[in-house]
Formats: sequence, structure tokens, C-alpha cells
Amino acid sequence: MTMNTASDKRVLVLFCGGTLVMEKNDRGSLVTPELDRAIRNLLTMETRLGELAELEVAHVDNIDSANIRPEHWDRVAELIGAKYNEYDGFVITHGTDTMAYTASALSFVLGDLGKPVVLTGSQIPGSQIESDARRNFVNAVRVATTDISGVMVAFDRRLILGARATKVSESKLDAFDGINGGLLGEIRVDLRLTDAAKPRRESTLDLRKGFETNVAIVTLAPGMPLHVLEGLVDSGVRGLVLRGFGTGNVAYEYLEAVERACEADIPVVVTTQGLQGATMMHSYDLGRRLLDVGVIQGYDMGTECIVTKLMWALRRAGTVDAVRALIHTNFCGELRIPRSERTFSD
Repeated sequence: MTMNTASDKRVLVLFCGGTLVMEKNDRGSLVTPELDRAIRNLLTMETRLGELAELEVAHVDNIDSANIRPEHWDRVAELIGAKYNEYDGFVITHGTDTMAYTASALSFVLGDLGKPVVLTGSQIPGSQIESDARRNFVNAVRVATTDISGVMVAFDRRLILGARATKVSESKLDAFDGINGGLLGEIRVDLRLTDAAKPRRESTLDLRKGFETNVAIVTLAPGMPLHVLEGLVDSGVRGLVLRGFGTGNVAYEYLEAVERACEADIPVVVTTQGLQGATMMHSYDLGRRLLDVGVIQGYDMGTECIVTKLMWALRRAGTVDAVRALIHTNFCGELRIPRSERTFSD
């Protein structure tokens, strides 16, 4: 479906569904309408979008984003790859629940990206008078026509680097923020970019699709039974993310299970439960012991980024050391190794 325009800009909208096109059923629950109606809901939110760009809509899926899977990430990447030279930018309409995971995943799949890929959605359906859907969708199209590049989330007033985005509220309209920075700009009367925003440039897109789904994530809690972790190690899982305490500490009682995972060539990435900050695992004996048995530090990457990056790395690396090298490569601004840790080797 195409919306005609008075502008010479062209934007491809990759439609994944989400709250912004949902409607209430007779029980008062939000549901996705049938596809044609859903796309019509999207394009009729603002009939003057043609002043910004010519829009074409490509269907990916029409679902609540809790149902998003890695296959959707690859499908989005395929569509962008096939149309890369035909459009000035790309907008992905998406539910908010897993938007940060999709933004991070695409950051690694879309190599050498020289155009904007902007994810957006809403907290309130566009059919409701108080909705934030119109504003977010219009701003995403606006950003997609500007001279910046990379995967990003445009939500409320913030423009956030995709691999540093996280959802921080289930009800606030400014529902997304950046982990350890990641702010690319603010959407005001004008678009005010930070120094972190990369300019648009000529490039040949390098698609690097594929994710290993047999990955588990465990948020540790005091007193969590040891058999929970042992069961995962014995389950045949291909990768494991541990959300440790503080700077990346894990209780002594779990060290043997973690060591067994490392001996079984299961990459174990340790991150912090803190929303901001980084692992600094040489700071405490607990962290040093984990490094000694072979875990991989997550440093200052957020949970969504670490999980998707590990899933992506496992499809590209045959050894734990090769996975470690990919995890510790900064592909798009998602990683900063704290100065105090640079003198140590994992």
C-alpha cells in the first residue's frame, strides 16, 4: 500500500502490528484487527504524511509484540536489504514490549548501515483520542528522512540508539530510555541531535542474518536454588546470560555450576542487574573467580543488547573465544569498556 506525496523523499514502513493499530474487543482487551484494517488505521492517523515523504507499507506481521521471534528480525532485514537503494529511510511500526530487543537485533544484522532505520510504536492505540500513536509515527517518518544513519528508536521526545534502548515504563508515554547514554537526539520543534548521531552516508548494506534461539537468561536472586542453574547447564542450552549483582558478582554457591558450563563450551555472559553502570568484575573476589573460569563480561551493554548479541554471535562463532571476541567488539556504539577494566584480560 502506498501513500502519495508532495515530497521527493521515500520511506518504507515495515509493518509489524503493535498497540498503535490495535482496537478493543467486546471484553475491553486490546487486539490486533485484520491486516487491511490495521494498515488503514496506521495510514489514516495523519493524512498529511505525504508532506514529509512518499510512504509505502510492507507487511511483516500483524501481532502483539510479545509474539515477536528472531524470524521476524530476519524478515525485516531481508525487506530492508531488498529495498535498500530505493528508499531514503525505513520506519518499523512495532509493539513496545519487545521493541528494544528488535532494535538491538537489527543493529547487528544490518551491517554497514548508512541510512536511518527507525522503530516506533505507542502506549495508547491510535483510535483513542488521547493516543500518542500519531505523534510517534509522524516523528519516526520525519526522522527517517533526515541525514542520519543507524538503527534507532523514536518514542515521545527521545531518539535513542537502537542497541542501547530499553523500555522503562509500562504506562508512561516516554516509555523508552537509553542504557548508559545512547541518546541520539531530542524531538522538539526541531530535531536536536547529539554528537553520538552518525551522519547519513553512501554504503552497501551487509546483511548478517541468523540467531541462535537456544539461549537462556537468569536474573539471580538471593537464595535462588542451585538446581535452577544446574538444570540449565545440563539442558543443552547453547548460551547463558547471568544477570549478577552490582559489578557482576555471583554467589560462591553458583561458581561450580558456572565452571561446568564453561568447561562444556557454553558461553556464559555476566551482566549487572543495575539499569545503568557496567560490570567491573576484577573489583571483587567473586567476579575475579568467574573470570578465572572463563565467563564473558557484559560491561555496559543492556540486557536486550546482550541477549540478542549473544544469539547473533553464536551463529557466527564456533568457539567460546570467538563468541567472546564478537561480544567485546563495538559494532554500533553499544559497548564501552570501562577504563579500569582495560588493563585486564578476560
